[in-house]
Amino acid sequence: MEYRQLGRYGVRVSPICLGTAFRGFWAGRTDEKTCIRTIETAVDLGINFIDCANFYFGGRCEAVLGKALAAMKDKRDNLVITSKVWSEIGPGPNDKGTSRYHIMREIDRSLKRLGLDHIDLYLLHHFDPDTPLEETLDAMNDVVRQGKARYVGMCNYTAAQVVEALWVADRHGFATPACLQNQYNLIHRSGVETELLDRCRRHGLGMMTYSPIAVGLLTGRCRRGEDPPADSVW
Repeated sequence: MEYRQLGRYGVRVSPICLGTAFRGFWAGRTDEKTCIRTIETAVDLGINFIDCANFYFGGRCEAVLGKALAAMKDKRDNLVITSKVWSEIGPGPNDKGTSRYHIMREIDRSLKRLGLDHIDLYLLHHFDPDTPLEETLDAMNDVVRQGKARYVGMCNYTAAQVVEALWVADRHGFATPACLQNQYNLIHRSGVETELLDRCRRHGLGMMTYSPIAVGLLTGRCRRGEDPPADSVW
């Protein structure tokens, strides 16, 4: 397996990152054992980069990943595990966003579900217009300082939001975001190709992309003017 640096940072990851949203699991078409076996097979093939989020299936995907990691304890130190924070995970007024309150609570919940003492890469799942970036990045800095995450990053940010976040982190001496994760495939290209790749190169950010086959639309099974297959998540 080939491994690459994550932007300008020293950590090296496989060019293929295994996503663990497990849409089939959400839809009831894939069981937990199959999900765990998928993770184990990916690791056996050399993939050391695994992506998750607190939001996926109400936290159940993190729990499944945690079970897989527990079964591969001897390999954990060679893996780069990611998770994310932002999404609405309950009915309460503070159950969404990137406030200090939400971040500090959710990192602990994610660690518990994953069965880990730290997450290697902790991402802001979306930009939060209701919370100052100073508050958000200060909290993420504390997550790193407390040893609960090794690196932090951003997900679904625009080019302008990326630059602002980097400026705020530099100005206040906060942990600098190490990477950006955005959707990129044959359907969704423009934002990444016209702005984000250039910003990432310019500032030394690693670039992660998700949904390379557009959640199954690009597999060849979904045809224009036809209903999706019965076993499709669509």
